[in-house]
Amino acid sequence: MPSPIPLNRFLPLVLSPSVDLRPCSSPLVIPGKDGKNFLGGTPSRRTHRLPPRLAWCSIDWDQLCFLQPLGSGGFGSVYKATYHGATVAVKQVKKSSKNRLASRQSFWAELNVACLQHANVVRVVAASTCAPASQNSLGTIIMEYVGNITLHHVIYGTSDAWRQGEDDEGGCGKKALSMEETVCYSCDIMTGLAFLHSQGIVHLDLKPANVFITEQGVCKIGDFGCSQKLEDGLSQSPQVCQQGGTYTHRAPELLKGERVTAKADIYSFAITLWQIVMREQPYLGERQYVLYAVVAYN
Repeated sequence: MPSPIPLNRFLPLVLSPSVDLRPCSSPLVIPGKDGKNFLGGTPSRRTHRLPPRLAWCSIDWDQLCFLQPLGSGGFGSVYKATYHGATVAVKQVKKSSKNRLASRQSFWAELNVACLQHANVVRVVAASTCAPASQNSLGTIIMEYVGNITLHHVIYGTSDAWRQGEDDEGGCGKKALSMEETVCYSCDIMTGLAFLHSQGIVHLDLKPANVFITEQGVCKIGDFGCSQKLEDGLSQSPQVCQQGGTYTHRAPELLKGERVTAKADIYSFAITLWQIVMREQPYLGERQYVLYAVVAYN
């Protein structure tokens, strides 16, 4: 079913360049009616000093209503909300006092998929570098709501929505995926990944926890905070993605500091397929430096 929110209505046609090439800054507020922002804070005097391309906002704050928190991570928090009457997910990237540059890179990396539409990729609806004065946020991203169930939940039985009344033969409370489910999920991920690569985008953190499963059983790749665009300057760079990713799913060439290519995602996809079939955690119990040596240098 097509989204009730038109993509081109809110997103600017031209966003800033890739995360490694753009200066990163953002205003602290977005003024609303009567000089107040949508959470009632006071406008910041810094707003007008920002270059226009760093202060763009495609969010209609009057139409955004937060409902409940869905989760939080190292770079921000995600909320369930409504936007123009449709259910959406809202991600607010926080200002990290420990690593502010990484927080900025994560925000801009999420926008690598802005203006893209595909059935197996979580869609960005609107975004803003502006934030309420009461929020410790670098920016806000509104995405289509795909639920709160991930492939990780399905594989390891860590969500009540996917738990069955009886344990499987292993007695671990995990129900094995059927062959049909395994094939469908794998094809969905592969199709979404192929689309991203056709657009010159590498995910660089593909794993079950970043693959969402809708109520219709469709897999959608999400969480692009480590992604990169394979533009001329980046594809030839010997430097790997600054945001890191998950070390158990990182390709050997990235562990060795070689340049980023789409092959890194293929390696992560293979590890994910292994998890679907085996229902085990990769390299469980291994120390990180040991894993680096084993995977990178065999």
